[in-house]
Amino acid sequence: LDMVDSIDLTIYGADQVDSNFNGIKGGGGNLLWEKIVAINSKKIVWVVDKSKVVDTIGAFPLAVDVIPFGSQHVMQNFDKAGYEPVLRLDKEGKPFKTDSNNLIIDLHLHKIEEPTQLADNLIQTVGVVEHGLFLNMVSEVVVGKEGQPEILVNPNIG
Repeated sequence: LDMVDSIDLTIYGADQVDSNFNGIKGGGGNLLWEKIVAINSKKIVWVVDKSKVVDTIGAFPLAVDVIPFGSQHVMQNFDKAGYEPVLRLDKEGKPFKTDSNNLIIDLHLHKIEEPTQLADNLIQTVGVVEHGLFLNMVSEVVVGKEGQPEILVNPNIG
């Protein structure tokens, strides 16, 4: 990424996307690097199947990238807030490590009514590096459907 000034087009998948083009990413555990690429992209397109398009995001667990030091305190704070946090584990039952050697705490929120407020709250939590809310970023969503895909265009992003 540091070898280029910007990226013309980034094509990703997403774990969930709503009608306001808010999305959840991070199911694969690399949300920090994906978000760094996204904010340096001129245009972002998500390709999803129709099951990932929802009225309100939140049924899919929201990944939060946290540094290992003090992560139990972050978990406790998330628990007190009612976020139902679960430390993500790898296939061997050990804490999952991101490419940046951080941990992922999955929040089981069920429904996110105020994604911008939640994003601000999470990013202001000491120990949090990034979260999997991708808000006001995606230009188009290509939805795989029988017959032909449906292309949803975000009217707020040119």
